[in-house]
Amino acid sequence: MTLKSFLLMKTAFVFPGQGSQYVGMGKSLAEKFAAARAIFDQADEALGFPLSHLCFEGPAETLQLTENMQPALLTVSVAAWQVLDDQNVQPDFVAGHSLGEYSALVCAQSLAFRDAVRLVRKRGQYMQEAVPVGVGAMAALLKLPAANLDSILAQACQSEVVAAANFNSPDQVVIAGHAGAVGRAVELAKAAGARRALLLPVSAPFHCPLMEPAQRRLKADLDATEFRDLTVPLVNGWQAQVIRTGAQAREGLFQQVPNPVRWTEVIQKLSSLGVTRFVEVGAGGVLTGLLRNIGGSLESSKFGEAEDLEKVHAAIA
Repeated sequence: MTLKSFLLMKTAFVFPGQGSQYVGMGKSLAEKFAAARAIFDQADEALGFPLSHLCFEGPAETLQLTENMQPALLTVSVAAWQVLDDQNVQPDFVAGHSLGEYSALVCAQSLAFRDAVRLVRKRGQYMQEAVPVGVGAMAALLKLPAANLDSILAQACQSEVVAAANFNSPDQVVIAGHAGAVGRAVELAKAAGARRALLLPVSAPFHCPLMEPAQRRLKADLDATEFRDLTVPLVNGWQAQVIRTGAQAREGLFQQVPNPVRWTEVIQKLSSLGVTRFVEVGAGGVLTGLLRNIGGSLESSKFGEAEDLEKVHAAIA
């Protein structure tokens, strides 16, 4: 590699969404870094209950509730980002998987953290209340021949809703909708050659048209919140396009609720913009795993625990 090509290498921070949570997340960050502890304190104050204790100690069944999980994951991501920011580790671009887009907008200084944590708490409540428990479902389809997806969804709906919810990697598509339609799609996907097709343990059918009631309720909260122009460009999940203005940021959060997350296209867009290094900022390593399936030559590291910091420094030094 030449010096010129090294200097042109770009880094993206990517922020995880639901599915990355675990009891104990963020605890090592808060114990070691005052900047991270301050973020947890702000979240506790903004929400009026000890979210930090829920992250650090559980119980798991309470953390798993969507209205708790969403602000918890946001807080861990922002705490991790704050540590990196204090260490002068800066991205050229940001992106977030679904809920993670709120974290990315905090990183890009478009959205104040206190506003973000209140918004995602309401977002989680609205999503949970949009569809009665048991009415909706989600499923992951692994290594389904891409040409078969549309016909499977068309056959499975039978006057119900079933749609693609997450295009996570070339090998993984998540679908969502009415439980009966999702179940039919799972069986059709198996018959069409999917390596695996399995229902997911979720409490609501996210990113499908059944979320439109949640979208309508969230609009008033988004409209009442200040969004500033971004200091770092973001590739949004709704369109997989670069955005830089506060108006675009607000619209992206509105549109993402009933529409699919185009994560494969997000990563491909970032790659086309010269990004070769990715840092997953927050709990778990879900996005790091997806990156390996999207682009084998892309470098990735993660920062969600205190012990990860040295590896991040080494990866982007």
